[in-house]
Amino acid sequence: MKQQTLCAVSPFDFTLSRYVVLDNGLRALLISDYSGPSASGDEDSDGEDEGEEEEEEEEDDESGGDSEDGSEEDDDDDYGSAAALCVGVGSFSDPSDLPGLAHFLEHMVFMGSEKYPSENGFDAFLKKHGGSDNASTDCERTIFQFDVQRKSFKEALDRWAQFFICPLMIRDAIDREVEAVDSEYQLAKPSDSHRKEMLFGSLAKPGHPMGKFCWGNAQTLKQEPKQKKINVYKRLRAFWKKYYSAHYMTLAVQSKEKLDTLEEWVREIFSKVPNNDLPKADFSDMLDPFDTPAFNKLYRVVPVGKVHALNITWALPPQEKYYRVKPLHYISWLIGHEGTGSILSVLRKKCWALALFGGNSETGFDQNTTYSIFSISITLTDEGFQNFYQVTHLVFQYLKMLQTLGPQKRIYEEIQKIEANEFHYQEQIDPIEYVEDICENMQLFPKDDFLTGDQLMFEFNPEVSSSVISAALSLLTPEKANLMLLSPEHEGQCPLREKWFGTQYSIEDIEQEWKERWTGNLELSGDLHLPAENKFIATDFTLKPSDCPDTEFPVRIADSDRGCLWYKKDNKFKIPKAYIRFHVISPVIQQSAKNVVMFDLLVNILGHNLAGPAYEAEVAQLEYKLVAGEHGLVIKVKGFNHKLPLLFHVIIDHLADFAASPDVFSMFAEQLKKTYFNILIKPEKLGKDVRLLILEHSRWSMVEKYQALTAGLNINELMEFSQSFRAELYAEGLVQGNFSSAVSGQAFSKLPAEVPVMFRVVELPLKQHICKVKSLNKGDANSEVTVYYQSGPKALREHTLMELLVMHMEEPCFDFLRTKETLGYHVYPTCRNTSGVLGFSVTVETQATKFNTELVELKIEEFLASFGEKLNSLTEEAFNTQVIALVKLKECEDTHLGEEVDRNWAEVVTQQYVFDRLNREIEALKQMTRTELVSWFKEHRGQNSRKLSVHVSNGGGKKQEGVKGKEEDSSGSTYGEVSKLTFLTASPKMTGSIAIMDIPAFIKGLPLFPYHKILE
Repeated sequence: MKQQTLCAVSPFDFTLSRYVVLDNGLRALLISDYSGPSASGDEDSDGEDEGEEEEEEEEDDESGGDSEDGSEEDDDDDYGSAAALCVGVGSFSDPSDLPGLAHFLEHMVFMGSEKYPSENGFDAFLKKHGGSDNASTDCERTIFQFDVQRKSFKEALDRWAQFFICPLMIRDAIDREVEAVDSEYQLAKPSDSHRKEMLFGSLAKPGHPMGKFCWGNAQTLKQEPKQKKINVYKRLRAFWKKYYSAHYMTLAVQSKEKLDTLEEWVREIFSKVPNNDLPKADFSDMLDPFDTPAFNKLYRVVPVGKVHALNITWALPPQEKYYRVKPLHYISWLIGHEGTGSILSVLRKKCWALALFGGNSETGFDQNTTYSIFSISITLTDEGFQNFYQVTHLVFQYLKMLQTLGPQKRIYEEIQKIEANEFHYQEQIDPIEYVEDICENMQLFPKDDFLTGDQLMFEFNPEVSSSVISAALSLLTPEKANLMLLSPEHEGQCPLREKWFGTQYSIEDIEQEWKERWTGNLELSGDLHLPAENKFIATDFTLKPSDCPDTEFPVRIADSDRGCLWYKKDNKFKIPKAYIRFHVISPVIQQSAKNVVMFDLLVNILGHNLAGPAYEAEVAQLEYKLVAGEHGLVIKVKGFNHKLPLLFHVIIDHLADFAASPDVFSMFAEQLKKTYFNILIKPEKLGKDVRLLILEHSRWSMVEKYQALTAGLNINELMEFSQSFRAELYAEGLVQGNFSSAVSGQAFSKLPAEVPVMFRVVELPLKQHICKVKSLNKGDANSEVTVYYQSGPKALREHTLMELLVMHMEEPCFDFLRTKETLGYHVYPTCRNTSGVLGFSVTVETQATKFNTELVELKIEEFLASFGEKLNSLTEEAFNTQVIALVKLKECEDTHLGEEVDRNWAEVVTQQYVFDRLNREIEALKQMTRTELVSWFKEHRGQNSRKLSVHVSNGGGKKQEGVKGKEEDSSGSTYGEVSKLTFLTASPKMTGSIAIMDIPAFIKGLPLFPYHKILE
């Protein structure tokens, strides 16, 4: 039994921690928030994001958990507790005859234990107590994590620990859960980043684990084992027994308990995890996985999305052991720099590239015990694609310059200072994310560096640091590089197929002429040089005194016919940081689809114009973001307050002096076309576009924007648009953090008739309608079904009631549609707020190769009917438990200033200004009755409901029935035509549903709800 108390280095981390090693070898870090501030009871953690048109859909839990078990606690309870456990095993340990077994086991251990046998019991418990959970499998590690309301933490820990003590893994669940794993694989298939990773892994030496198929699917875990008479159940149990051993598990727990209490719980619960004393799987002798003649070649790849990208990659010896120096971080900081003298600034001037990322992501794929990747990924323009060898040449010239100059103490110390500032003044992150990071750090670093090892650059020692960086730099040579060039232009020229994701590619030697230029005495470029000293690094970290009375909510400190400004001084988190946000509203944006496209172009080009001047600020952790909203430009800046106004003014000046050259205009017009295309080929994005096109009056859809862009635009039209955009602006701002009101007012005065910031919404008829459209991605089997029930323009009370309903629905929905019916990996109910009009929906993402979308809708209806019966028999006690759980979630204190800012900003951007919304929702909840909930659900169901279902369907290669609209283009191209929707008729199975085959004709005669805000 060992124990040691550690204290976190950051003064803004109110935690104490203690390291203990249990008798079974399990290592645990206990993190206590006991000394932290107690909750003020006015914050929210319900994950809701009220965007301008509606909340964003997420496949994760949208509104937290869903019930509590009764007794009230003190304020300290209003804070989440979390735990994460990392097992030192991953996909590298998959047996060769069962690819994906480690990932499959990560799914299976969750499905009941001997002590708590219910298959969905843990999820149901978490949902009931405002919690969530997740897990992920990497190459050499598997991580499990959950969070829950504090009063249920000990019981949740006990239930969760059973997965590592005695999981059931019942035979019956195996076949069903294979479908969830397969669905996850199918959803990953159209992702170019996953495809690139699988192709890269396939270049490893035969027999090396980098070449393994880590995902697993129905073929590897069900069909082939059946043919080979492999007993998957027995093999799962054997894998668990061999690798899920306490002596290579690390655990991190965080809660507002005293350290002694946490230690007592952890010892009592986790001492039962078995230890088999077997040596840990070790791959460190399998070095140089990519030391093959095929590596240093040019790979041409056909991507799924429309993108030109160049990836230059090196496979280096493992670099993890140099974590105190972080050589790859130093190199990537310079490679990825965007200021003058950088690779990207030169490429941008030539209009050859739009973005560049360099480095190592520190995932298990990028960094493990066999190698470390160093990769430079450049998004090219059409012209950049034509000149990709010159682009590669420029990268090699920059690397040669770095090798010649050697590591620079000034630059290393600048990065070190930035990282140290960020660590020292970091805002607390959500407990579930924190423990996830820490339990993995415990596998990688000695105990003194658990909290800092992944963040800090510890020292620049001229001998050690310099030689470690020089050694890594010396390996980044042209003759050791792999070139991967992605482009739709490669279609028809790539005869090879990657085995698992079907990626089309070809291999060729690098052109001799370029090889000779690179291997000879490579001349340096006069355009490239190291970055100058950074003027944006903060040095003043003092907390500003208040110059007006402190307030609980933002107050309006400036108001005119051109705009208004809201301000709140932070005296809670007490960090030298601030947030400035502005919504620059213009009536011209929504006047036509062409204007919406012009606005997108303006925002993208503004971002391009800012890239050089604002990059240094970004490097110094002053973040900025420009968002083309539906009704205006959203400008967000945040970071250390010392230099923040400087950055804000740089952005405003560039907006005021907006200009674009013809080259830059055509580069971004061409790129925007690819962006629209890449959005439209995703079923979930197309489904949302179709649903909102029906519901939101005079909204321009993505398809209409694509049509307007392909019809042709010119730079004069853009400049005219930018004039009219700037001529009529209304700006609303919010300043929060370590600023006085006087400084905040200055930020506002720099900017030059109220415009609605929402759409009017169509009132659906009291009938059931179905809109089926064909997926625009020809090669993708993924489909999506959303069944939406419209309620109407309601008050805050109904919105809260609907949240309660959806929370109650989450776990049964998952259990019915995913666990039992295996319809898809992502299944979720959502509380919908569409421009102030309420509704709820259930979404299932499935595959056309497995399920017809109409069958999926019928199953959703079957679920809703069974849920209605469940709701009828809901006891008063269960109802009260659930209400208390939602109250607790709404009372849960913010972990950092950004959460509070997001919530206040949602009020400003929608012009609702109900800053105390949470308090009002809590009051409404306390007065709610069980009868109200049951009757609200009943009202919105049945034949007279306002129901709209949207199907994005792909026949997966089968002939589609009832196609109306443009037939598939006969070009034989894998890229479908996205400028027109193809509507599908509903089959007789959908009795009672009216098919929408023409959206404008359907909505033409329908009434519109008035503009509506949810104010009281």
